[in-house]
Amino acid sequence: MELGTPIKGVKGVGEKTEQLFQKTGVYTIGDILLRFPREYIKYPVPAEISNVQAGRKQAVILRVDAPVIVKRTRSMQLAIINGTHDGRKMEFLWFHMPYVRNTLIKGQTYILYGSVQEKGGMLSMEQPVIYTPKQYEELADSLQPVYGLTSGLTNNLYKKTLRQVLDMQILMPEYLPQETRQSYRLAEYNYAVSQVHFPDSLDTLAQARRRLVFDEFFQFVLFMQLQKEQGQKIENIYRFREEELIRPLLEKLPYALTPAQLRVLDEIQKDLHGPYIMQRLVQGDVGSGKTIVAFFAMYLVSASGYQSAIMAPTEVLAAQHYETFAQYIELFGISTHLVLLTGAMTAKQKRRAYERLQLFSDAMVIGTHALFQEKAVYDNLALVITDEQHRFGVRQRETFSLKGESPHILVMSATPIPRTLAIILYGDLDISVIDEVPAKRLPIKNCVVGTGWRPNAYEFIRKEVEAGHQAYVICPFVEASEYAEGENVIDYTEKLRQALPNQIEVAFLHGKMQSNQKNKVMEAFAANEIQVLVSTTVVEVGVNVPNATVMMIEDAQRFGLAQLHQLRGRVGRGDAQSYCIMINTSGAKGAAKRLDVLNRTNDGFQIASEDLKLRGPGDFFGIRQSGDMEFQLADIYQDAEVLQQASAEVQSILDCDRSLSLPEHQGLYRKAQEYFAKQMERLNL
Repeated sequence: MELGTPIKGVKGVGEKTEQLFQKTGVYTIGDILLRFPREYIKYPVPAEISNVQAGRKQAVILRVDAPVIVKRTRSMQLAIINGTHDGRKMEFLWFHMPYVRNTLIKGQTYILYGSVQEKGGMLSMEQPVIYTPKQYEELADSLQPVYGLTSGLTNNLYKKTLRQVLDMQILMPEYLPQETRQSYRLAEYNYAVSQVHFPDSLDTLAQARRRLVFDEFFQFVLFMQLQKEQGQKIENIYRFREEELIRPLLEKLPYALTPAQLRVLDEIQKDLHGPYIMQRLVQGDVGSGKTIVAFFAMYLVSASGYQSAIMAPTEVLAAQHYETFAQYIELFGISTHLVLLTGAMTAKQKRRAYERLQLFSDAMVIGTHALFQEKAVYDNLALVITDEQHRFGVRQRETFSLKGESPHILVMSATPIPRTLAIILYGDLDISVIDEVPAKRLPIKNCVVGTGWRPNAYEFIRKEVEAGHQAYVICPFVEASEYAEGENVIDYTEKLRQALPNQIEVAFLHGKMQSNQKNKVMEAFAANEIQVLVSTTVVEVGVNVPNATVMMIEDAQRFGLAQLHQLRGRVGRGDAQSYCIMINTSGAKGAAKRLDVLNRTNDGFQIASEDLKLRGPGDFFGIRQSGDMEFQLADIYQDAEVLQQASAEVQSILDCDRSLSLPEHQGLYRKAQEYFAKQMERLNL
């Protein structure tokens, strides 16, 4: 077998299982090798029932001294068994699993692993996984990988298939020069891939992860540098009106722009009038006022008779930008054409939008990825803006820019990346920073509390909703599983519905929902038809809901500080005082120290810098810390040092072999070509 062999070639993978694997992006043997674990489980030492604590996942020793009881109801069968130790009783339950009565044999001892709850003063564990002491001992000595799955595909089946593939010892070519590996003490490629899936120890996992993180950064930076060379110093063929166009509009604004906004606008205007096309990144913290800057930039272009386009990461955000721009046009009393183009529009609506693109040579165009589809033909595109760039790849940005004849490029991001890292990650762009927040914004009040404060939080949310406001609640997981130790959206939504009055509408949102479902939920929340929205971090880049005043984040210690700050930025957008409640479910001192940074400041750039200082090299368990770029393992904050090393090595190699033609760089050249092809494939080009 080869790396390109379909996954169906692995023993035990039939047609139906192959389809399930394909849903996760695994089509070939090579795909499964390079799809890394989402997290790892280190199983705890088994505890006697008398020592078990509620509220977390544990391994419990059960001595079976009575048979399993199976109760039948109209809708299901419920298997129940009780255990006791030193007078303390605990109940174990399985739904739709009557066969458990044949698994647990009287007189035998088992280890049951699952989440422990306390109900009516009695401990209980639902759907625990059953192990013999010997089976559990083998697990407890290892780190167990957990993968992103789809319904019908179990983690055990995924691991079994992957083990078979690794046992085939199909080697992937080592592409890094030996000198590079020695300089940075990087593990061999195949060893790293094997160890990241099934590590022998924490140390070998750290070595494997560091190598693969280096790879991700190295390939990204190499691609950026090669792209930068092709795109440098493109002549500015556009001629924009020289007179002062913005100042008369500023006088009509009901508020004054900050000095930072004015400075960035001036930098943009100089670029537009300069000899070469603009390629600029505008970084602005949440709430710093990037949208009005984007509008003025597009107006400058429109007033000169050219088209401009802004691409948002979601349908809902694109629609919101359209409404905001329409309000600005009315406020300023200017004459320009506005066009909306998104994937969710009907064929008739899209056809009308395409016609308007060709009809109005001065149009301001707003949309999603639909803006660079083949049917979208522009008449006179001079400026391209991508909003929330960390949701788009560099290749996507470039493809969009090809819709015009070398248009100016403006990238807007709310991710507060320290300047040293931003220069590496956005090496092909000049960087502007909006480092002030409009004075009218009230600072968000923050608190970090333990789980015992939840009832107070629910009561606080109730009062805010009754006062006419809305709330977000963030959970790290979509649904419960034997591997997800933390709150999940599905169960938490039901919990809140029970805890809050019936007249308060509680709904959920997560990334596994269909795009049209997500749009409906966000639109309903924006319209205050939903008062409390329980969600994963999918709302990190969401709509502007000025009426939302509470952001409650469960298991806050599982997220990176920069991501927590992004989530917090969903509130505090209106005139009312807003609040961020972070629930820390960890007893670790380090977690409390990290979260205290958010307690002390609302400055995203300061938080990002603190994030770099506080994260340890072994801090890579749990969910991804940031959603930036398109990295699978790498995290720009946690792995900042590796990013800088990879960048330095790319520069060193290109300085001596710009075309990657030397024999020792042939592997790099092939890898660069593969990376380019993957970027194109992701865009369906």
